[in-house]
Amino acid sequence: MTGRFADRADAGRRLAEVVRDAGPFEQPIVLGLPRGGVPVAQPVAEILGAPLDVLVVRKLGAPSNEEVAMGAIGPGGIRVLDDRIAGMVGADAATIGRIEKREAAELERREQAFRAGRPPLDLTGRTAIVVDDGVATGATAGVACRVARAIGATRVVLAVPVAPAEWRDRIGPVADDFIAVREERDLWAVGQYYRDFRQTTDDEVVALLRDA
Repeated sequence: MTGRFADRADAGRRLAEVVRDAGPFEQPIVLGLPRGGVPVAQPVAEILGAPLDVLVVRKLGAPSNEEVAMGAIGPGGIRVLDDRIAGMVGADAATIGRIEKREAAELERREQAFRAGRPPLDLTGRTAIVVDDGVATGATAGVACRVARAIGATRVVLAVPVAPAEWRDRIGPVADDFIAVREERDLWAVGQYYRDFRQTTDDEVVALLRDA
């Protein structure tokens, strides 16, 4: 495939230019979705001169294939479930409950690890620019936008390097603005649009947040 991003840093730099041109934004805070969204978010925050923070949400993966998102959860008990996908993969309420309990524990662990004792940035009255390394189903990004709104953001912008052509309809009205470098009609996996899509580590996330 031609025109792929070299890696997440390259995707972030290209996204940053598009986000800058879409502005200006009132008191922006850039929120990276860990782990892969944080290295994409860092150049966006830098070009806007905005604070960088992390917004931890967890995908509820199908029992037979964790890459298939049935929904997602976020801080404060926020939860989104796609009943259609859950039915397709045969996940009943008990199975979903077990998966959600496991992911809630991981969400709490990551919150503590990434923040290293720092409190979340206050979003009250500000523009939250939610950044991930791409959107496929949109479940995780949708929860993240709802969380940002629930904790005080007056405007929510969802910004990603690559997304499906119909992503606004797929995710729904969770954000005020949707920004993408590329919108693809046949997007099956975000990783296919990167030459280097190796997993981002916890230590890399912590270092990016510390440096910011």
